[in-house]
Amino acid sequence: MRTTVIDHVIVHGMTMAEAGLRVRPNLSRFTVATIIRAFRQHNRVERMPHRGGRVAIFTAAQETLIVDMVRENNLIRLREIRDKVIADNVNIEGIDDVSLATIDRVLRRQKMRMKQVYRVPFERNSARHKDLRYEYVQRILQLDAMARPHEYLFLDEAGFNLQKRRQEAVTSLAKEPSLRFLANGGGNITLGSWVWRGLSTSSKISSWTANNTILGPNIPFM
Repeated sequence: MRTTVIDHVIVHGMTMAEAGLRVRPNLSRFTVATIIRAFRQHNRVERMPHRGGRVAIFTAAQETLIVDMVRENNLIRLREIRDKVIADNVNIEGIDDVSLATIDRVLRRQKMRMKQVYRVPFERNSARHKDLRYEYVQRILQLDAMARPHEYLFLDEAGFNLQKRRQEAVTSLAKEPSLRFLANGGGNITLGSWVWRGLSTSSKISSWTANNTILGPNIPFM
């Protein structure tokens, strides 16, 4: 763009304002005058390199390493990242101290934000549990298709885990942070419940179970 502006003014004799309107985005005549002055005095077309301000602590490759720490562990804290940066004398050499604000700016510059953690119980999404859910649905469809009507007794339970976990983690703008955990991790308080469809009193249990099918333990659905 600077070369085009110089060509319009020096070669074709346009005014500063006209040359500024011939490029996209449009430039003011004062900006065009600065470009022409640099060309006439120093024979320079490109911009001068950035000078002044504090030198960046991390290089682009080192910032990528910090982002990789977060991608490997969403629950990592800024203090933990700082400690790893200071302790790494191979990839991040010569840094004896760095502030948490600097680490936070690096993550924000790489589009990383603190978000609510989405917990993923990986055991419930295993192939075995998916097969059990499929068999469960197929069994219900078979019972509904039979000539003799069936009533179902659904057993269910709600568990409250006593182990507290972190609720927020750092991740990119387009991705939700996830936490993989064991379903039985920590102490649980279990509340059991059941739904009996079609019967009004418990006195009918013996006669009802003799003519109907009781399904096994409820398969957890996600």
